[in-house]
Amino acid sequence: MRILVLQDADWQQKGPHQQHHLMELLSKKGHDVIVVGFNQLWKNESRGIVSEQKIVSNISRFYMGSKVTYIQPAFVKIPLLDYVSFSFTARATIKYLVRRFRPDIVISFTSIITSYWGMKISQEENIPYIYYWTDVIHTLVPIKTLQPIARLIERETIKGSSKVMAINEALRDYTIAIGAKPEHTVVLPGGIDFDRFDPHIISSNTREKYQLSSEDFVLFFMGWIYEFSGLKEVIVGLSKESDVRLKLLVVGEGDYFHELQDLTQRLNLQERVIFTGWRPYEEIPHLIASADVCLLPAYNNDVMRDIVPIKLYEYLAMAKPVICTRLPGVMKEFGYDSGITYIDKPEDVISCIKQLSDSKILDLKKDAMTFIKDYNWDSIVSEFENLIKSVRA
Repeated sequence: MRILVLQDADWQQKGPHQQHHLMELLSKKGHDVIVVGFNQLWKNESRGIVSEQKIVSNISRFYMGSKVTYIQPAFVKIPLLDYVSFSFTARATIKYLVRRFRPDIVISFTSIITSYWGMKISQEENIPYIYYWTDVIHTLVPIKTLQPIARLIERETIKGSSKVMAINEALRDYTIAIGAKPEHTVVLPGGIDFDRFDPHIISSNTREKYQLSSEDFVLFFMGWIYEFSGLKEVIVGLSKESDVRLKLLVVGEGDYFHELQDLTQRLNLQERVIFTGWRPYEEIPHLIASADVCLLPAYNNDVMRDIVPIKLYEYLAMAKPVICTRLPGVMKEFGYDSGITYIDKPEDVISCIKQLSDSKILDLKKDAMTFIKDYNWDSIVSEFENLIKSVRA
C-alpha cells in the first residue's frame, strides 16, 4: 500500500511515538510511507526567517530496514505566523502528494492543521482517511487563545473521517463525545518490541556511568518534561527525605527542563537527581533497567487526563513497578493488576516508595510481566494493517 501520514510535529526530532513504531514497521513489511510534518521546535534552528522545505528519504530511526520518506513544508519562523504559513504550505504539499503519490489511504496522528487538510483533500479525491488520536489534540496547542479554534477544527475533522482510531479506551470515549460515530471508532493500543525491551538486561554498566551504586534505590522518569509532569514535586519531596540512597534519574528534556535543573541546584541535590538529557533510543532499555521503580507523576489536567503515554508499556515490559497519579485514561486501560500503583498527587511519590516492601515490589514485577505479555508490536501492526485494509474496502 501507499500510505500518506500527516502530523503537526517533526518526524525526526521527537519520539518514538505510536506513529513511528507503526509506520516504520509497516515500511519494513513493504508498504510505501511518506510523512508530512511540521518542525514545532524551529526556535532551536539557526538564524533565518524562513524554515525551508526539507525532504529526507529512507529514514529508519528505530527499526533497521524501514524506509520512510519525510517532507517538511516551508514556513515562516515567527510566532503565530508559523502556524498560518504552515497551513498554506501543508495544504499545497498534501494536495501535490495526493495527486502524484496517489496514496491508498491517508492517516493523520494527533494533529490539527495537517489533519484538517488531509481530511478535506481526501474527501475531494475519494481517498479513505483515518484520524488517529494519541492525545487530546487541542490541549497541545501552545498558544492558549488558539485552543478553542483548534477544538472546533478537530470536531470538524472527526466528522469527515472514514475511521477514528485511539490509543486507549478513554480517548475513544472522548472522540465519541465530540462527534465520532461509535461504529466508526476503534482502539489500537501501544506495543512493545520484546527483543529490545528485555527485563533480563544487566544494568550495572549504566548505573556506573551515572554514578549510581548497587545500594541506591533509583526512581526513573523519561520523556518530554512539562511543568505538569510532576517532577518538581518529586524533587522537593526527595529533598525532605534523609536517606541519600534514594535517587532520581531523569531521561529527556523539554519545556520545564532547565527549571528542574535550577531547582535541583537550589536544593543541593545534584548527587541525588541525575539528568541525562536526550539519549538514543537504543539506550532506553538499559536506562530503564537501571531503575528500581518508574514514575508517571503527572497532573490530572486536560492534557493528561485521557491519554496513555507509550512509555508505560516500556516500563512494564522491563518488569518495573510503576507509580502513577490517578489518571483516568491510564486507570481505565491498565486497571489495578498491571504492576502500577496509583497515587492521588505527585507529592505522594516519596511516601508511596517508603511503603513498598521487597515482597510487594516482587509482586508488582510479576503483575507487570503478566499484563504486558500480549502487547507485541508484531501483532498490533498486523491488526493495524488489517484495519487499514478494511477501511479501504
